[in-house]
Amino acid sequence: MIAKRYEPFWKTIPMEQMSSSEWESLCDGCGKCCLQKLQDDETEEVYYTNLACHQLNIATCQCKVYETRQEKVASCVTLTAGQIDVFEWLPDTCSYRVLHETKDLPNWHPLVTGSNKEMLRQGLSVRHYAVNERTVSEEDWETHVIKWVHGMPEPHEIV
Repeated sequence: MIAKRYEPFWKTIPMEQMSSSEWESLCDGCGKCCLQKLQDDETEEVYYTNLACHQLNIATCQCKVYETRQEKVASCVTLTAGQIDVFEWLPDTCSYRVLHETKDLPNWHPLVTGSNKEMLRQGLSVRHYAVNERTVSEEDWETHVIKWVHGMPEPHEIV
């Protein structure tokens, strides 16, 4: 008898049709979407900073108030399947973006490997470089702009 091989849900269910628990499990827990972003008013280009939302526990890359984050942080963006077409603002290592663009999760993703150890080993979370936004004056945020290079941040100046 030949054993059936079952494909994981992210390969068989379109993102728009996933249950809320399936959708939430796609998050790799890197914390990059919790970094403050600056947008150029003229070009609308988005610049990431290394400044983390004050509600992000930088050591664990978990939101301290996840269930009520929209109430606690007005600018918090909740990623939904309805926004898939605008995911290009997310870092190129974001699992939602990777799945949308390639139809598969990265090989380091916790759903693929069974834990977040490989993601952390590769340095793909913010825990080693993020700074709490409240420790920097807002007029100095531009000095904290970073550029993603293969999922890792490098200092970057706004031009």
